[in-house]
Amino acid sequence: MDIDNLKDYDYRLPPELIRKKGVEPRDAARLFVYDTATDSVVHDTFSNLAVFLPERSLVVLNETRVVPARLMLVKETGGKIEVFVLANESTDESGNIPVLVDRKCIPGMKLLFPDGSYFEVVSQDENRFFVRLRSDHLLSELLDSYGETPIPHYLEDKESKHNETELRERYQTVFARTGASVAAPTASLHFTDGVLATLVAKGIDTVKVGLDVGQGTFAPLRPEHFVTKTLHRERIDVSEETSERLNQARREGDAIVAVGTTALRTLESVLVSSSENGTVFHPHSGETDIFIFPPHRFRSADMLVTNFHLPKSSLMLLVDAFLRDKGSKRNLVSLYEEAIREGYAFYSFGDSMLIR
Repeated sequence: MDIDNLKDYDYRLPPELIRKKGVEPRDAARLFVYDTATDSVVHDTFSNLAVFLPERSLVVLNETRVVPARLMLVKETGGKIEVFVLANESTDESGNIPVLVDRKCIPGMKLLFPDGSYFEVVSQDENRFFVRLRSDHLLSELLDSYGETPIPHYLEDKESKHNETELRERYQTVFARTGASVAAPTASLHFTDGVLATLVAKGIDTVKVGLDVGQGTFAPLRPEHFVTKTLHRERIDVSEETSERLNQARREGDAIVAVGTTALRTLESVLVSSSENGTVFHPHSGETDIFIFPPHRFRSADMLVTNFHLPKSSLMLLVDAFLRDKGSKRNLVSLYEEAIREGYAFYSFGDSMLIR
């Protein structure tokens, strides 16, 4: 597969199917269930997710937190400047912080916070700048005080103006705990304490992994991605306890259910094969740049919970690769077209799909 095949991942979405705010309660979102073995579709609601999972299942959740990474600061000249802190990316060797800005910057420039703290611009790396924080406060404290939650551009308009307090709660999963994402793992936004309780009642276990979602998830694909089979780097974390539970599930034949492309990308990144033990999950804390597109042999998960994604995106390619690996009689676009006919909502605050 190469960049020319992306035309096969285009589709027409009526604008009214882009939901601008999450439904309440969260688990009232619709659930599009596709069974690859029978080529059948069931339409339900997310609150009934447990109904469609085997009793012997292990559900994998991404517990990353979305941070309020968008700042409106002031230059020493008095001009405003928008700064987007790439909180999911690593600092440089000197501990300087990578950011994106919407105005011209030069090394030595100071970008001021309301309390007198400031970023000092140190260097530029392609479209990123590296800044040094001068403050008595931690960066996390400044972001909490002055930052705004970053949401995709298609959710921003005058009609659906988001309240920051509400957004910090709604654009965050109920089990978010660690990490620093600049976009939500959207398949997980539908979970509620009630849905988690239905899993427990059915005897279904959950485990947590971490993948800090970056801006790269929205970036257009380029030819070199297909040549190198790599994408943007994102931090991942799989604990020893989680890897042991995943390996137990594999040994005992339990179905592993990845919630979201981020969880699936993480799982595929921590697999190790050996002639002695077969394919096993290893604990890992580091980064992944894996690019998954058809054809791909998935060895980590048996089912996938996912949202409906942007056309021609890396996320669509990953989901379609999963479908093909399961022997699906339909490709992803044909399923999307059915969802559109049925009036499903798409993108970050949209409805959900279960592929089994």
